[in-house]
Amino acid sequence: MPTYETIKVNLFLIRYKDTWNLNSKEYLHAVMFIDLIQYDVIVVGGGHAGTEAAAAAARVGAETLLVSQKIETIGALSCNPSLGGVGKGQLVKEVDALDGLCGRAGDWAGIHFSILNRRKGPAVWGPRAQLDRQRYREFIQSELLSTPRLTVLEGSVEELFVSEPNPEEPGHHRVTGIRLANGSHPISASSVVLTTGTFLSGSLFMGQSKSPGGRIGDAPSSAGLSHTLRERLGLRTGRLRTGTPPRIVKDSVDLSLANVHPPDSHPTPFSFLNTHTHCKPEEQLPCYLTYTTPGVERVVRESLHLNCHIQEDAKGPRYCPSIESRVLRFPGRRHQVWLEPEGVTSDILYPQGLSMTMPPDVQLRLIREIPAMHRAEIHTPGYGVQYDFVCPTQLSPALQVKSTQGLFLAGQINGTTGYEEAAAQGLWAGVNAARCALSRPTVALSRTESYIGVLIDDLVSRGVTEPYRMFTSRAEFRTSLRPDNADLRLTLKGFEEVGCVSIVRYQEAVRVRDSLQDALATLQALALSTQNWRKKLPDMRMSEVKNSLLTGMDVLRYNDVSFEMLASAFPECLSHHMEFSQRLKIEAVYRPHCNLQKKEIERIQKEENMSLPQDINYLTLPVSLSHEVREILDRVRPTTLGAATRLQGMTPAAIIHLFNYVRRTGQKERRSHRNKPDQREERKYLDIFIEVKQ
Repeated sequence: MPTYETIKVNLFLIRYKDTWNLNSKEYLHAVMFIDLIQYDVIVVGGGHAGTEAAAAAARVGAETLLVSQKIETIGALSCNPSLGGVGKGQLVKEVDALDGLCGRAGDWAGIHFSILNRRKGPAVWGPRAQLDRQRYREFIQSELLSTPRLTVLEGSVEELFVSEPNPEEPGHHRVTGIRLANGSHPISASSVVLTTGTFLSGSLFMGQSKSPGGRIGDAPSSAGLSHTLRERLGLRTGRLRTGTPPRIVKDSVDLSLANVHPPDSHPTPFSFLNTHTHCKPEEQLPCYLTYTTPGVERVVRESLHLNCHIQEDAKGPRYCPSIESRVLRFPGRRHQVWLEPEGVTSDILYPQGLSMTMPPDVQLRLIREIPAMHRAEIHTPGYGVQYDFVCPTQLSPALQVKSTQGLFLAGQINGTTGYEEAAAQGLWAGVNAARCALSRPTVALSRTESYIGVLIDDLVSRGVTEPYRMFTSRAEFRTSLRPDNADLRLTLKGFEEVGCVSIVRYQEAVRVRDSLQDALATLQALALSTQNWRKKLPDMRMSEVKNSLLTGMDVLRYNDVSFEMLASAFPECLSHHMEFSQRLKIEAVYRPHCNLQKKEIERIQKEENMSLPQDINYLTLPVSLSHEVREILDRVRPTTLGAATRLQGMTPAAIIHLFNYVRRTGQKERRSHRNKPDQREERKYLDIFIEVKQ
């Protein structure tokens, strides 16, 4: 195996081969050892999913190769220059808790930090940041360069190598490596992670023109990869579309005609390892809000015949639609347009909300219908992308293709949209690809313990009909799955069970856990009568009628009481916990709700422990199931009874029959006897199913 220093030199050679004018023979000699190594994991694609997958696989202990078409675009923000938001910010926090890259990269590259949804409870707050594109890309590349056991190679993957499966494992095929488009000999690996983004049979649209590609300025991906997935492996694929707005020259915009939206005065970092962001509070840049006009709608309608992308059948993102889709779906309305900076020194603005695919001259006409941009100039026109995705119900919760050993998928190839969704999938696919290659069992995250678990379960259990975006409303237990406690939920598990978290982060999480437990115990032990509490906290609005005993936790739940107030009243026992003042306040507010949810969480976890064998022939299973239900189960092949309850088309009777089958065959992990369940147990699962469906 090459040493860590050799890998760094190798990446340096690859990155600067054009600068040094190396000829093909010299370049191939410099990187020849890449093709001679048996890697544990190969990751294809250098976007958010690919970078997280490669870094995670290496952290788990696998010798990993990351293949990207261009070294310089690894970690690039292909569309909007931002990270996080409502639902998405929770994913960033969880990726960071598992030692991922994007949270720390956001803290380094952020130039405008804000917490969205502050008017609601902390459980649904959305940490968000505008990013400096160059800083973000440089941070990601620097992290990958300094990651042991990780090699980066520039190239385009032509095809996957497929062999006969291991008969002792489920699956009809086995992926054993890749072949690059330059005709080099195969590169072997035990696991391959595909994170192709919009490049899988991608097509670019602008006006009536169409060309192959997944991102403007980059070469299209090889058609051989799509052919392998569809024809050789027999995977069901679909077609989705997305788009990006034109980039506007900043100096050509009259920002005095837009509403200024300043950042938070005290930036909140994404990463649990950071106490502050790289950008100082006073150095942050504002964003600007403006709106469309009737003139925008007129230009859209007049140019529909020139826009072939909007006429295509492929589904676009419901929650980030093009301006054409907005106008057609909501005629006569005024739509928000956010003017967002792309960097500290950048002279470009990103007009969030103006994704469009009309001809460039029509795009210019449209943006000039908005008062603040009446003299605007376009730096780069907007365009649309259509691309293939693999129906994600063909994946296991480990994001491994059920029918193909050693093949994992993550990101937009699974039908999702957004950097954060891609990063979350990439990390988990990388973890399991590495564990599989190292002969360790794959691991899954439950929807009861993380938004990543919700994301993956939604994909593999329900599939997608349009690009999937994360929202807090998708999580049943969002009061427990908060941004503030992602480290306590996932970091310890990531170190002790998964193996993807460093000892430094683990020790910090243990310190935080112990300190919070100590502080909460102190608050709980601090018990006074309401009369004495009013004396200690005269500004607190507390009923004078009541005269009961309240603990510090009870009092901290009051809206007008902060931990700082309690620490000032009881400095001897609380002042040394000021580091966690906000977290303690949030914990006090949500603890009663979380305690009420515990039984429901335990019920779902019990269902998830009732595994369904992957070799079941549902079409001939000797239980009473309708033909429709058999087809659904055979197509999706849920891994647990819990996943089966969430499938569209399942009936209460079918769930009961599956439950009885699991009990009879001894598949329930927590119980090995074969006693026939009584009617009360059956009734319980019928009630559970009905509740889930509602």
